[in-house]
Amino acid sequence: MPMARDPGPAAFEHYYEQLYRDRWDALRKALLGEARYQELNGCLTTPYFLDPASVAAAGALEAVPGQEVLDLCAAPGGKTLVLACRLAGSGRLVANERSSARRARLRRVLEQHLPEDLRAIITVTGHDAARWAIHEPAQYDRVLADVPCSSERHVLQSAGELAKWSPSRTKRLAQAAYAIGCAAVDAVRPGGRVVYSTCALSPLENDVVVARLLDRGRGAIAAGPAVYNLRSTSIRLPWEPTEHGAVLLPDAAAGAGPMYVAVVEKRAAQA
Repeated sequence: MPMARDPGPAAFEHYYEQLYRDRWDALRKALLGEARYQELNGCLTTPYFLDPASVAAAGALEAVPGQEVLDLCAAPGGKTLVLACRLAGSGRLVANERSSARRARLRRVLEQHLPEDLRAIITVTGHDAARWAIHEPAQYDRVLADVPCSSERHVLQSAGELAKWSPSRTKRLAQAAYAIGCAAVDAVRPGGRVVYSTCALSPLENDVVVARLLDRGRGAIAAGPAVYNLRSTSIRLPWEPTEHGAVLLPDAAAGAGPMYVAVVEKRAAQA
Protein backbone atom coordinates (compact mmCIF):
# COMPACT_ATOMS: atom_id res chain seq x y z
CA MET A 1 0.00 0.00 0.00
CA PRO A 2 1.50 3.41 -1.00
CA MET A 3 2.35 5.92 1.65
CA ALA A 4 0.14 8.99 2.00
CA ARG A 5 2.62 11.16 0.12
CA ASP A 6 2.40 8.98 -3.01
CA PRO A 7 -0.35 9.53 -5.61
CA GLY A 8 -3.45 7.37 -5.39
CA PRO A 9 -6.35 6.35 -3.13
CA ALA A 10 -4.26 6.19 0.06
CA ALA A 11 -3.05 9.76 -0.42
CA PHE A 12 -6.60 10.93 -1.10
CA GLU A 13 -7.97 9.18 1.99
CA HIS A 14 -5.20 10.49 4.21
CA TYR A 15 -5.59 14.07 2.99
CA TYR A 16 -9.35 14.32 3.49
CA GLU A 17 -9.44 12.26 6.68
CA GLN A 18 -7.02 14.79 8.18
CA LEU A 19 -9.34 17.61 7.13
CA TYR A 20 -12.68 16.11 8.15
CA ARG A 21 -11.66 13.72 10.95
CA ASP A 22 -14.60 11.74 12.33
CA ARG A 23 -16.90 13.14 9.66
CA TRP A 24 -14.94 11.77 6.73
CA ASP A 25 -16.50 8.27 6.65
CA ALA A 26 -20.03 9.68 6.41
CA LEU A 27 -18.94 12.33 3.93
CA ARG A 28 -17.19 9.79 1.69
CA LYS A 29 -20.29 7.59 1.72
CA ALA A 30 -22.46 10.53 0.71
CA LEU A 31 -20.07 11.51 -2.09
CA LEU A 32 -20.28 7.98 -3.47
CA GLY A 33 -24.07 7.98 -3.17
CA GLU A 34 -26.80 9.44 -5.33
CA ALA A 35 -26.60 13.15 -6.04
CA ARG A 36 -29.56 15.42 -5.40
CA TYR A 37 -31.15 17.54 -8.12
CA GLN A 38 -33.75 20.28 -8.34
CA GLU A 39 -35.91 20.83 -11.39
CA LEU A 40 -35.51 24.26 -12.94
CA ASN A 41 -38.56 25.29 -14.87
CA GLY A 42 -40.31 28.63 -14.57
CA CYS A 43 -38.86 30.67 -17.45
CA LEU A 44 -37.42 27.67 -19.30
CA THR A 45 -38.91 26.06 -22.40
CA THR A 46 -37.96 22.61 -21.09
CA PRO A 47 -36.94 21.64 -17.54
CA TYR A 48 -33.29 21.41 -16.51
CA PHE A 49 -32.06 19.50 -13.46
CA LEU A 50 -29.42 21.08 -11.26
CA ASP A 51 -27.98 20.59 -7.78
CA PRO A 52 -30.02 22.89 -5.51
CA ALA A 53 -26.75 24.21 -4.06
CA SER A 54 -25.82 25.43 -7.54
CA VAL A 55 -29.18 27.18 -7.83
CA ALA A 56 -28.48 28.95 -4.55
CA ALA A 57 -24.93 29.88 -5.58
CA ALA A 58 -26.13 31.59 -8.76
CA GLY A 59 -28.96 33.21 -6.80
CA ALA A 60 -26.49 34.73 -4.35
CA LEU A 61 -25.50 37.21 -7.07
CA GLU A 62 -28.99 38.74 -6.73
CA ALA A 63 -28.94 39.70 -10.39
CA VAL A 64 -31.92 41.82 -11.46
CA PRO A 65 -33.23 42.84 -14.89
CA GLY A 66 -31.18 45.53 -16.59
CA GLN A 67 -27.84 44.58 -15.04
CA GLU A 68 -24.68 43.51 -16.86
CA VAL A 69 -23.66 40.07 -15.62
CA LEU A 70 -20.60 37.93 -16.37
CA ASP A 71 -20.47 34.16 -15.84
CA LEU A 72 -16.72 33.54 -16.12
CA CYS A 73 -16.69 29.72 -16.19
CA ALA A 74 -20.17 28.99 -17.49
CA ALA A 75 -20.24 25.41 -18.82
CA PRO A 76 -22.19 23.22 -18.67
CA GLY A 77 -24.74 26.03 -18.25
CA GLY A 78 -27.01 25.34 -15.28
CA LYS A 79 -26.04 28.45 -13.36
CA THR A 80 -26.22 30.49 -16.58
CA LEU A 81 -29.86 29.40 -16.92
CA VAL A 82 -30.56 30.63 -13.39
CA LEU A 83 -28.97 34.00 -14.21
CA ALA A 84 -30.84 34.28 -17.51
CA CYS A 85 -34.14 33.72 -15.74
CA ARG A 86 -33.31 36.41 -13.20
CA LEU A 87 -32.43 38.94 -15.89
CA ALA A 88 -35.69 38.15 -17.70
CA GLY A 89 -34.42 39.34 -21.09
CA SER A 90 -33.25 42.75 -19.88
CA GLY A 91 -29.58 43.77 -19.52
CA ARG A 92 -26.58 41.75 -20.69
CA LEU A 93 -25.33 38.29 -19.79
CA VAL A 94 -21.91 37.10 -20.94
CA ALA A 95 -21.37 33.35 -20.59
CA ASN A 96 -17.68 32.52 -20.95
CA GLU A 97 -16.09 29.08 -21.36
CA ARG A 98 -12.53 28.60 -22.60
CA SER A 99 -12.85 24.92 -23.59
CA SER A 100 -14.33 24.58 -27.07
CA ALA A 101 -15.98 21.24 -26.26
CA ARG A 102 -17.54 22.55 -23.06
CA ARG A 103 -18.51 25.77 -24.83
CA ALA A 104 -20.40 23.74 -27.45
CA ARG A 105 -22.28 21.98 -24.66
CA LEU A 106 -23.04 25.35 -23.06
CA ARG A 107 -24.55 26.61 -26.33
CA ARG A 108 -26.72 23.49 -26.61
CA VAL A 109 -28.02 23.91 -23.07
CA LEU A 110 -28.94 27.54 -23.67
CA GLU A 111 -30.61 26.78 -27.00
CA GLN A 112 -32.54 23.80 -25.67
CA HIS A 113 -33.83 25.36 -22.46
CA LEU A 114 -34.21 29.13 -22.93
CA PRO A 115 -36.85 30.97 -24.97
CA GLU A 116 -35.53 33.23 -27.71
CA ASP A 117 -36.24 36.49 -25.85
CA LEU A 118 -34.08 35.41 -22.90
CA ARG A 119 -31.29 34.14 -25.17
CA ALA A 120 -31.20 37.45 -27.04
CA ILE A 121 -29.21 39.18 -24.28
CA ILE A 122 -26.65 36.35 -23.92
CA THR A 123 -23.23 36.38 -25.53
CA VAL A 124 -21.17 33.17 -25.38
CA THR A 125 -17.40 33.72 -25.38
CA GLY A 126 -14.27 31.54 -25.20
CA HIS A 127 -11.68 33.65 -23.41
CA ASP A 128 -9.17 32.81 -20.68
CA ALA A 129 -11.14 33.68 -17.54
CA ALA A 130 -8.00 34.61 -15.61
CA ARG A 131 -7.21 37.38 -18.12
CA TRP A 132 -10.70 38.79 -18.51
CA ALA A 133 -10.21 42.05 -16.63
CA ILE A 134 -7.30 43.04 -18.87
CA HIS A 135 -9.87 43.66 -21.60
CA GLU A 136 -12.97 44.68 -19.61
CA PRO A 137 -12.05 46.14 -16.22
CA ALA A 138 -14.89 47.32 -13.97
CA GLN A 139 -17.57 46.70 -16.60
CA TYR A 140 -20.05 44.43 -14.79
CA ASP A 141 -22.61 44.76 -12.01
CA ARG A 142 -22.35 41.10 -11.09
CA VAL A 143 -19.72 38.42 -11.75
CA LEU A 144 -20.01 34.71 -11.07
CA ALA A 145 -16.68 32.88 -10.69
CA ASP A 146 -17.67 29.22 -10.41
CA VAL A 147 -14.09 28.08 -10.86
CA PRO A 148 -12.63 24.73 -12.00
CA CYS A 149 -11.87 22.77 -8.84
CA SER A 150 -10.88 19.43 -7.36
CA SER A 151 -14.41 18.04 -7.66
CA GLU A 152 -13.73 15.31 -5.11
CA ARG A 153 -17.09 13.70 -5.81
CA HIS A 154 -15.96 13.00 -9.37
CA VAL A 155 -12.51 11.85 -8.22
CA LEU A 156 -13.98 9.33 -5.79
CA GLN A 157 -16.27 7.92 -8.46
CA SER A 158 -13.50 7.56 -11.06
CA ALA A 159 -10.86 4.89 -10.51
CA GLY A 160 -8.57 6.57 -13.04
CA GLU A 161 -8.79 10.01 -11.42
CA LEU A 162 -8.35 8.54 -7.96
CA ALA A 163 -5.25 6.58 -9.02
CA LYS A 164 -3.41 9.75 -10.05
CA TRP A 165 -4.67 12.07 -7.29
CA SER A 166 -2.09 13.83 -5.10
CA PRO A 167 -2.11 16.93 -2.86
CA SER A 168 -0.48 18.87 -5.69
CA ARG A 169 -3.84 18.76 -7.50
CA THR A 170 -5.60 20.98 -5.00
CA LYS A 171 -2.59 23.30 -4.72
CA ARG A 172 -2.46 23.76 -8.50
CA LEU A 173 -6.20 24.32 -8.79
CA ALA A 174 -6.13 26.80 -5.89
CA GLN A 175 -3.55 28.90 -7.75
CA ALA A 176 -5.66 28.88 -10.91
CA ALA A 177 -8.78 29.71 -8.90
CA TYR A 178 -7.07 32.69 -7.30
CA ALA A 179 -6.15 34.06 -10.73
CA ILE A 180 -9.78 33.76 -11.88
CA GLY A 181 -10.99 35.29 -8.61
CA CYS A 182 -8.70 38.28 -9.16
CA ALA A 183 -10.08 38.70 -12.67
CA ALA A 184 -13.64 38.55 -11.34
CA VAL A 185 -13.00 41.23 -8.72
CA ASP A 186 -11.29 43.45 -11.29
CA ALA A 187 -14.14 42.98 -13.78
CA VAL A 188 -16.88 44.14 -11.39
CA ARG A 189 -17.81 47.80 -10.97
CA PRO A 190 -17.50 49.64 -7.65
CA GLY A 191 -20.63 48.77 -5.71
CA GLY A 192 -20.90 45.47 -7.57
CA ARG A 193 -20.76 41.90 -6.37
CA VAL A 194 -18.76 38.75 -7.09
CA VAL A 195 -19.85 35.26 -6.12
CA TYR A 196 -16.93 32.85 -5.87
CA SER A 197 -17.94 29.19 -5.79
CA THR A 198 -16.50 25.70 -6.09
CA CYS A 199 -17.63 22.11 -5.67
CA ALA A 200 -14.40 21.38 -3.77
CA LEU A 201 -13.91 20.07 -0.24
CA SER A 202 -10.38 21.43 0.07
CA PRO A 203 -10.12 24.71 2.03
CA LEU A 204 -7.13 25.62 -0.16
CA GLU A 205 -9.59 26.18 -3.01
CA ASN A 206 -12.24 27.82 -0.85
CA ASP A 207 -11.63 30.09 2.16
CA VAL A 208 -7.90 30.32 1.49
CA VAL A 209 -8.51 31.73 -2.01
CA VAL A 210 -11.06 34.24 -0.71
CA ALA A 211 -8.70 35.30 2.08
CA ARG A 212 -6.05 36.04 -0.55
CA LEU A 213 -8.56 38.06 -2.59
CA LEU A 214 -9.50 40.13 0.45
CA ASP A 215 -5.86 40.71 1.30
CA ARG A 216 -5.14 41.76 -2.28
CA GLY A 217 -8.07 44.18 -2.20
CA ARG A 218 -6.61 46.04 0.80
CA GLY A 219 -10.02 47.15 2.02
CA ALA A 220 -11.43 47.93 -1.43
CA ILE A 221 -13.47 44.70 -1.29
CA ALA A 222 -15.30 43.01 1.58
CA ALA A 223 -16.77 39.57 2.17
CA GLY A 224 -20.52 39.35 2.52
CA PRO A 225 -22.26 37.51 5.39
CA ALA A 226 -21.45 33.81 5.56
CA VAL A 227 -24.82 32.57 4.29
CA TYR A 228 -25.61 35.61 2.15
CA ASN A 229 -28.86 35.00 0.27
CA LEU A 230 -28.21 31.27 0.02
CA ARG A 231 -31.87 30.68 0.78
CA SER A 232 -32.72 31.82 -2.75
CA THR A 233 -33.84 28.32 -3.69
CA SER A 234 -37.18 26.72 -2.86
CA ILE A 235 -35.35 23.83 -1.16
CA ARG A 236 -34.08 24.53 2.36
CA LEU A 237 -30.43 23.53 2.66
CA PRO A 238 -28.18 23.20 5.74
CA TRP A 239 -25.40 25.64 4.80
CA GLU A 240 -22.51 25.67 7.25
CA PRO A 241 -20.70 29.00 7.78
CA THR A 242 -16.95 29.13 7.19
CA GLU A 243 -14.58 32.01 7.86
CA HIS A 244 -15.34 33.81 4.60
CA GLY A 245 -18.34 32.02 3.11
CA ALA A 246 -20.47 28.92 3.54
CA VAL A 247 -20.26 25.28 2.55
CA LEU A 248 -22.91 22.67 1.84
CA LEU A 249 -21.80 19.06 2.34
CA PRO A 250 -23.78 16.09 1.00
CA ASP A 251 -23.71 14.06 4.21
CA ALA A 252 -25.84 16.78 5.85
CA ALA A 253 -27.86 17.74 2.77
CA ALA A 254 -29.33 14.46 1.51
CA GLY A 255 -26.81 14.29 -1.35
CA ALA A 256 -26.77 17.95 -2.41
CA GLY A 257 -23.35 19.54 -2.87
CA PRO A 258 -20.57 19.75 -2.10
CA MET A 259 -20.64 23.47 -2.76
CA TYR A 260 -18.66 26.37 -1.34
CA VAL A 261 -19.92 29.92 -1.83
CA ALA A 262 -18.43 33.27 -0.86
CA VAL A 263 -19.80 36.71 -1.68
CA VAL A 264 -17.33 39.53 -2.28
CA GLU A 265 -18.48 43.11 -2.73
CA LYS A 266 -16.43 45.94 -4.21
CA ARG A 267 -16.79 49.13 -2.23
CA ALA A 268 -18.31 52.05 -4.07
CA ALA A 269 -16.08 55.07 -4.58
CA GLN A 270 -16.43 57.72 -1.88
CA ALA A 271 -18.09 60.92 -2.98
